Amino acid sequence: MEPALSAVAERIIELMADTLSTYRAKRDFKKTAEPSGQAKVKASNRHRFVIQKHDATRLHYDLRLELNGVFKSWAVTRGPSLDPGDKRLAVEVEDHPLDYGDFEGTIPKGQYGGGTVMLWDRGYWEPEGKRRRKKRLPRAILSSRWKASDCMAALSSCACAMIATVASAPIGC
Repeated sequence: MEPALSAVAERIIELMADTLSTYRAKRDFKKTAEPSGQAKVKASNRHRFVIQKHDATRLHYDLRLELNGVFKSWAVTRGPSLDPGDKRLAVEVEDHPLDYGDFEGTIPKGQYGGGTVMLWDRGYWEPEGKRRRKKRLPRAILSSRWKASDCMAALSSCACAMIATVASAPIGC
C-alpha cells in the first residue's frame, strides 16, 4: 500500500506544480525577490486570504484566497469600499504560491508586476451556509451580501467586502 500512497503523493505534487506554472513562467527569480513557491508553508485548517496593495503600472489591490493549496488571485481596481453595493472590477490573474502571502517589497521595473507590493490585510475566509464550492471562482463581480458583524476583530470590514466581491457564494469572514 505504501507505493500507491507514494504515487498519489507524487501526482498531487505534480498537479500543484502545474497550477503555478503560469506564475513561474512570468517571473525571473534571479531578478525579483518574489517567492518561487518552493518553500513549504505550514498547513492551516482554515482558508487564508491576503490583500496586497500593489503600486504597479496602475495602483490596485491584489486579493488572494487560499483554495486547493494555492492562492487564487484577482487584481481589484479602485481599492476597497465600506459600501457592499459599490462595484469593483476584479480581474482574475494567475494562481500564486502560499508563501506569497508574506511577500512585501519592490518588484524591479521591467519585471512582471514591477512596483511596490505592501501587505494590506490578511485573515481567514469560508463559504457561508451549505453551498457547494465551485471549482473556479468567477472573474466578474457578483452581487453578494456580507456580514461585517461576523468579521474577526483583526479583519477590517473593507476586506470582508472585498472578499464578498469575488466570492462565488456569500461568505462569512
